[in-house]
Amino acid sequence: MLLKWQKQRFTVPFPGPAAPLAALRHHAAELSHLPPAAFKLIHAGAVMKDDAAPLSAYKLTENSTVFLIGDDPTTPASASEHHSVSRIQAELSSVRSQLTPHVHAFLAALRPPSDMPPTPQDHTRLGELLLQSLLRLDAIAPERDWPTARAERKAAVREVQELLDNLDSAWAAYSNP
Repeated sequence: MLLKWQKQRFTVPFPGPAAPLAALRHHAAELSHLPPAAFKLIHAGAVMKDDAAPLSAYKLTENSTVFLIGDDPTTPASASEHHSVSRIQAELSSVRSQLTPHVHAFLAALRPPSDMPPTPQDHTRLGELLLQSLLRLDAIAPERDWPTARAERKAAVREVQELLDNLDSAWAAYSNP
């Protein structure tokens, strides 16, 4: 029996017509290093679903060709989730190192007595940079099943949004006494 998976071909010994599909699925799982539930077995265009059914129910013989369809669901997701978390942390680190000191200096300059009070252009520039950071964080869309990335993104958005809110409320109080 021939088992095809991606670009690979495996010759599998035919376990006999009375053997259950589960035996073939187990053998395919060993060859592909995938969990048995992570792939579908297809013969003659039909998906073989019932693991308890004998191979003869699917008209499998020694000369049959079975296609294995499926990929390892854990490997790419973990790498992508890790990549998303890295991007989120890099954006937050950039905000913390480049924008947070300027926002705090701006807020300190609003309190009298101040040698150089901030200008509306300073407020606009900082607000725009914080909004750009929020947009970059918003562009990182973690999957629903990536709890770490979702939590990191949520915390990062809250932190940047808090900076923006503090900036805007302090400016509003300063410019409209």
